[in-house]
Amino acid sequence: MCAKKYSVAVLGAGKRGKMHAKLFHQNERFELVGLCDIDTARLDAAAAECGNPALYTDVNKMLSETKPDIFCFCTPPAIRKSLFQLGIDYKVKLIAYEKPMATNFNEAMEMTEMARAAGIKTVISHQQKYGDHYQAVKKIVDSGKLGRIQSIYGHVWGWYLHMVTHVMDYLRFYNNNAEAEWVIGQIHGRGKLSDNHPSPEYAGGFIQFSNGVRGIVEIGALSPDVPESEYPWHKGRFCVQGTKGFAEVIIGAGWRACTEDGYQEGPGCFNYEIDGARYVQDIALWLDGEIEHPCNGEDTFKGFQIAMGLLRSAVERKLIKLPLGPGENEIDAIKRVIPE
Repeated sequence: MCAKKYSVAVLGAGKRGKMHAKLFHQNERFELVGLCDIDTARLDAAAAECGNPALYTDVNKMLSETKPDIFCFCTPPAIRKSLFQLGIDYKVKLIAYEKPMATNFNEAMEMTEMARAAGIKTVISHQQKYGDHYQAVKKIVDSGKLGRIQSIYGHVWGWYLHMVTHVMDYLRFYNNNAEAEWVIGQIHGRGKLSDNHPSPEYAGGFIQFSNGVRGIVEIGALSPDVPESEYPWHKGRFCVQGTKGFAEVIIGAGWRACTEDGYQEGPGCFNYEIDGARYVQDIALWLDGEIEHPCNGEDTFKGFQIAMGLLRSAVERKLIKLPLGPGENEIDAIKRVIPE
């Protein structure tokens, strides 16, 4: 019996949207039934690489006419919630969207509750962890050859709302999704507050997990360099330290480890097409009911909560206990307190 084919409509024909549309088109488990963007030149260019699906400049018209199983959108983060509501209104089975899930905790919480109430699955683009170098480190961590895990240190050059959900996702990934109990954060610099991913220029912090593991993070321009990688967006490193050794992955330059078996290393670099294809395939398997998607919305919400807790800690200058409740918009709050 042939596996079920799921229909997909994609909003956004820019770099990320085109890649998502292309990956869905290339996978035999999906049919790309619509592609939408207000920039018609960009839309036409993307369509040629995605099997020439039906094209739209109005997202309501696309969803109304195509009635997709999956609504995928790759847009600036400030409009996530309204698009989420559209997906629910048109009764899609799954919403797939770019990170971050929102620009503040209140909105992320509301979106999570909307999805729960509607019974809709959601996935967020954290596909980097499908990379062979991420998986090599995960295999070492799970083997027990690092002994008892004590800390996980993650740092990246990209700014906060672009990269923090990746950082939190990989900390949780290597810590078996343990719950976070509290956070302490610090922030610096107004240079990225006017970006469409508004962020402090730099943020650092500590996360205490319920299993005793300490997370340490640095995100932004003052984070350590990663000279092994030349591309700025690949200058990120995640190091898992245990009682018997360490294992670490570099976004753009492979992995290395020192365990009771001695020193090991291997290649690897984030590849959107290869890692994204695995992410897309798991969407079909999740809709089939065979697996839970590794980038599911509930797990992402927990990571996003840690990220917003760090900003609240920096604003309020105190330890913040998790889980969070509703509060002041974190970006508005940091705009108020970061010195000119």
